[in-house]
Amino acid sequence: MVDEEKVQQAIRLLLEGIGEDPKREGLIDTPRRVARMYSEVLAGMDEDAGQHLGRTFTATSGDMVLERDITFFSTCEHHLMPFFGKAHIAYLPDGKVTGLSKLARTVEVFARRLQMQERLTGQIADAVMDELSCKGVMVMVEAEHTCMTMRGVKKPGSSTVTVAMRGAFEKDEKLQNQFYQMLRH
Repeated sequence: MVDEEKVQQAIRLLLEGIGEDPKREGLIDTPRRVARMYSEVLAGMDEDAGQHLGRTFTATSGDMVLERDITFFSTCEHHLMPFFGKAHIAYLPDGKVTGLSKLARTVEVFARRLQMQERLTGQIADAVMDELSCKGVMVMVEAEHTCMTMRGVKKPGSSTVTVAMRGAFEKDEKLQNQFYQMLRH
C-alpha cells in the first residue's frame, strides 16, 4: 500500500530540489495528485495475481489458448518512468481453462508494480503455469520504455521484446512456432 503522506512529502522535496516553489499556484496540489496517481498505478503491489486465475472451467481439449494484444502500462523501477505495450499469453490446458479476462487481469496485477520488463514476463508465465496447472505457457511482452525514448539515448519508437516459456513450450519448437504464427494473424 502506498503511503500517500510520505509520497506528498517526497514530491514537495523534489519540487524544491529542481528549483520550483511547491507553494506556487500551479503546484500547490501537485504532491497530493502525484500521491493519488502512485496509489493507482502501483495498485498491483498488494494484489495476488493468483486470485484472478483461480476461477476455472473444465476443458476437454488440450489445444492452445492464446490471448494476444493485452495492453498494459507499467513503471520502470530504475527511473520511475512509464513503459507500456502489449502482452501475449498462450497456454496448453490440462483439464481446465480460465476466463480470458482473467489473463488480462493477471497482466494488470504484475504491471501495476515497480517493474523490469524481463521480470514482468516471467511473473506472468509463472502465475499462469502455477495457477492453471497447465502443460505449458508462453508469454511475449512488447513494450516501449520512456526512459529510452524521452531521455538517455532518445530513441522514440524503439521497443523491447521479452519471451518466457514454461513446460511444453520450453523444448517444443513446433509449439513455439505455432505461437508466433498465431500472433501474426
